[in-house]
Amino acid sequence: MDTLRPGSNGDDVAQLQSRLAAQGFPPGEIDRDFGPATEAALLAFQKSQGLLADGIAGPRTLAALGLADGGALPSVIVAVTVNKVCVMFPVTPRRNIETNLPYVLKGLADADLQDKPMVLMALATIRAETEGFVPISEGQSRYNTSPGGQPFDLYDKRADIGNGQPGDGAKYKGRGFVQLTGKANYLQHGKAIGMSSQLVEQPDLANKPDIAAALLASFLKTKERQIKEALVAGDLRDARRLVNGGRNGADRFEDCWRRGGVLLTGL
Repeated sequence: MDTLRPGSNGDDVAQLQSRLAAQGFPPGEIDRDFGPATEAALLAFQKSQGLLADGIAGPRTLAALGLADGGALPSVIVAVTVNKVCVMFPVTPRRNIETNLPYVLKGLADADLQDKPMVLMALATIRAETEGFVPISEGQSRYNTSPGGQPFDLYDKRADIGNGQPGDGAKYKGRGFVQLTGKANYLQHGKAIGMSSQLVEQPDLANKPDIAAALLASFLKTKERQIKEALVAGDLRDARRLVNGGRNGADRFEDCWRRGGVLLTGL
């Protein structure tokens, strides 16, 4: 069964309505039209199941209703080409995209983040963090270094990100496509991508393109539900905040997202 949404109609909608009613979420008359009553019933069902409450009967919702197998989200990976990403990154050298895009797409596929919202989220994050489409290290600024202090000393005692002693700030400064920051993040996401504690011991590895791409995907995976809830609400700024914690790069993020949304229309 294909994805169903408000405005859909036909026998598949009738099946959806019948199944919702059988689950205790009556959509009113079984009329084969996906209208407001069907949307309300579907939203209530999604909330009851802990699903993303977007009012759309996609693969995961259909699987929860027993109307589809598996629940795998449709992949847009094959549609994300160098040419399209160059449009999304208008001032970035094409060679950088050609070199690093395959790593990014593989990282997303390995983390099962192949659907359109999360692919766009990853690319827009890269645009906001490192517009050159290369993994980079964080530079010094007033946000991480005190006046006349040692580089990144404002990170040294950041217990919230796992730092606790002088030198931790510089050692675990932001790196990669997502600007992974803090000892706790290096440990958590290093383990998640199969590196055990190696990333904590050799943090510069976070700037290797294949590792940087895997770390980006791992970080986004932990925020997937929250990100999608922000996107359902149409709040790109909140989606960006969930990754960066602030508004840094928000304009680049939104520009990339909107360009990509047009390029991947219909997917």
